[in-house]
Amino acid sequence: MSEEESLFILAGNGPYENRGCEAIVRGTVKIIRKYFRNPSFLCLSHFLSEQRYIQQVQRENDPKIIHKPIYNYVKIFSREHLNRIYFRLFNSNKKKYHLYQEMLPYLDDVRAVLSIGGDNYSLDYGVPKLYTDLDDIILEKRKPLVLWGVSVGPFDSLPRYKPYMINHLKKIQGIFTRESVTEEYLKRNNIESNVYPVADPAFLLDPKQPRNMNENITIEKDAIGLNFSPLMAKYVCKGDVKLWEKIVANIVNLLIKKMERTIYLIPHVTRGSNDNDFLFMQNMLTHITKSDEIVLIKPIFNAAETKWIISKMSFFAGARTHSTLASISTYVPTLSFTYSIKAIGINRDIFNHESYCLSPNNLNPDVVIKKMESLFSSREDIRNILREKIPMMEKRALDAGKYLRHLIDECEIQCQNFR
Repeated sequence: MSEEESLFILAGNGPYENRGCEAIVRGTVKIIRKYFRNPSFLCLSHFLSEQRYIQQVQRENDPKIIHKPIYNYVKIFSREHLNRIYFRLFNSNKKKYHLYQEMLPYLDDVRAVLSIGGDNYSLDYGVPKLYTDLDDIILEKRKPLVLWGVSVGPFDSLPRYKPYMINHLKKIQGIFTRESVTEEYLKRNNIESNVYPVADPAFLLDPKQPRNMNENITIEKDAIGLNFSPLMAKYVCKGDVKLWEKIVANIVNLLIKKMERTIYLIPHVTRGSNDNDFLFMQNMLTHITKSDEIVLIKPIFNAAETKWIISKMSFFAGARTHSTLASISTYVPTLSFTYSIKAIGINRDIFNHESYCLSPNNLNPDVVIKKMESLFSSREDIRNILREKIPMMEKRALDAGKYLRHLIDECEIQCQNFR
């Protein structure tokens, strides 16, 4: 690597099958290119299989991005599986180095490691040991570490775990928070000196019209876009996906009756069979009585193309946070189906209220449709607010690069003094 190049590791993300994960990468790359000369990127991500990892490598269109897996996919009785058993039973301290083995050869040359998963440092998906292990490796190597565009916590539901996590977060050089709810939570827990308020890097993803759009779909005027995920079943009906399908179908049936507009079902995560918006909405359509007014978007579009499709909606309602961020950042009036602090915080930062959010206990057809009708009737006022606020959010997202540059300079000076 020449002196003019800078290597950044973007770690802890999901695959591009999650368009939000891809949007984070694209926005992050855009930010870093503004503040660093000739950067290159190592994306260290989760994949469900080796085949999907290979597919992502083959489909990457940015020559400065290379992909490596976090080793959390295994085959029974394979060497990988036997190693996993050994590290868990006999040498748990070395397990983290095994999981992140693809990253280790790059650490000597890296300028900074950005943990970019968004909401990894929460309990939404269980205890985040995989990510605290990553942090520990980077801290041991004395490399700059930033939690990049994150929502953090809360950890209060696990009172024995919370003190460990709070202490861990205090060791990180930079926590770049993407919304104010996280900032307030950290402040309440005496974490302030390393906190930098920014905005989600996905605000900077440029929409791109699909080249094969006319072959697959035509967007009707005054269309309504919807995104529903199987993940919401966990919060609405204790994980009963079939019941959640019926609830969503009732919402859509009532929406067709009330609004009389073409509805586009837009998947944003199509990872595997259990976390797949397309398959969920496809199954949901079997409960719809008037499906000729509904278009289910095929899962063939990348993050920028999906954002372009969402941008053409006159109104959007979504469960995936980055699907709603795609609509909000393109001035589309948006209703967010929330289950964590991230969507609440983003809405609060833009609108100064949470009126355009619906929590899981309010996701019944009558409440949802009433809220949609209210937002739809105010759509021009909302668009005006978004036209004013989104440039501010884009600037905040770009400011992350300025803060990163400062932290890296400080860290490099400290390392020189340490030597």
